Amino acid sequence: MKRYLMGLLAVPVVFGLSALGAVQADFPERPLTVMIPYTAGGASDFQARIVTIPSEEFLGQPVAIINRPGAGGQVGWNQVVQSFGKDGYELSGYNVPHFIAQSIMHDTHYNKDNLEPIANWGADPAVLIVSRDSQFDTVEDLVEYARANPGGVTVSGAGQFVGHHIASLQLERAADIELRYVPTSGGVDAMRFVQGGQTMAGFNNLSDAYRARDRLKILAIADLERDKDFLPDVPTLKERGFDVDDTSVNFRGVMAPQGVPADRLERLSEAFVNMFNHDRVKGRMLAGGSPLRVMNRAETRELWERQQVTLEQLFEGMEAN
Repeated sequence: MKRYLMGLLAVPVVFGLSALGAVQADFPERPLTVMIPYTAGGASDFQARIVTIPSEEFLGQPVAIINRPGAGGQVGWNQVVQSFGKDGYELSGYNVPHFIAQSIMHDTHYNKDNLEPIANWGADPAVLIVSRDSQFDTVEDLVEYARANPGGVTVSGAGQFVGHHIASLQLERAADIELRYVPTSGGVDAMRFVQGGQTMAGFNNLSDAYRARDRLKILAIADLERDKDFLPDVPTLKERGFDVDDTSVNFRGVMAPQGVPADRLERLSEAFVNMFNHDRVKGRMLAGGSPLRVMNRAETRELWERQQVTLEQLFEGMEAN
């Protein structure tokens, strides 16, 4: 009798474990979407479409990329928190330091605590660019002009309190100059402003600048080391004597709104990490001048926590315009 009762007690446990496994195996059952809060054709959009190419192999379902640009990402990221479902089918691309910086400096609906990291695919440093016919051939040329003309150098970037803006702020402090930062709707427009002469310079993504390198001068990179794969001849700002670190490096990946079941987040993280490490993805990213840096959920969460502390220190005493 005792053995019989123990057997009965064991049945619900086994059944519960089986049911949990079934939920894991059945998800996802339909296509997923990844929202990119920037314009089509920019680095975030370009890379998101590359890294999700083999989605059916790893998720069993296709992934559709949709664009919701506006306010340097704020329009799309607010929607993630306000209206996205909690079933794991509606996901979003993230950009760090962008969304964390904006949540510190603006009254946003989102912050690092109501979003869930899934996986990181890349790290894209900011580079200082000017048009091909610019009077500036070096960072020193630009800085010398800015010292003689306070506020006279206009610098474009993909919105307020994004990596480009942070790099501009850091250069101002390091060089003791005053620049006039011009936020745009995204990296594509920021690049056009430089090429079309609407601004004298710009901070943009390494990946975008690399693809347009024949039409630009790339003066420096806002990182701790030179980029050996794509722009080995471009010096860091530190090399040129300006104390600018890697705070503005644009980390990109996929996240979900808070509330998605933990087992689904883990399933997604494992699938996306494997997808990002796929040889086909690596080849396409390399060909497109896009640095790859894959991190899982835990590693990405650690990145978010570190950036929160760093950015709070950077923005101390500043007010959003």
